[in-house]
Amino acid sequence: MTDSVNRVIQRHLDQLKKEISAYKNEDDLWEMTGEIPNCAGNLCLHLCGNLQHYIGANLGDTGYIRQRDKEFSDKHIPVSDLVNLIEVTSKTVSETLLTYDKSKLTDNYPEEVFGYPMTIEFFLIHLVGHLGYHIGQVNYHRRLIKT
Repeated sequence: MTDSVNRVIQRHLDQLKKEISAYKNEDDLWEMTGEIPNCAGNLCLHLCGNLQHYIGANLGDTGYIRQRDKEFSDKHIPVSDLVNLIEVTSKTVSETLLTYDKSKLTDNYPEEVFGYPMTIEFFLIHLVGHLGYHIGQVNYHRRLIKT
């Protein structure tokens, strides 16, 4: 199961890298318009922080310290830095999931993210959905902001 989750996350992170790199103007990554609450740059930071925390730190003991507020407040980070962050996140996820003890998947996830216990397997499935949802938002944002 962790192999499959890793493959889907890697595919999604590759898509995120393509979406972020497809912006013709770097400033557009940070553009807010209408009722869209988050720009692509902040969604990218959020997705990387989310995976680094929930998979890297909590399951892989990487020592990553999440600063969730900064995922939404930091602005105007160059595309090259965002792409590097995606690549680092991709490596962390792979290294964690490909070596993870599969017998632990039915254990409770070490953090009650939603206020109730859930298995590690359940939460990994949630993380895949969360990632796909926000990548769709990045794609929509890019096409909406297109200059």
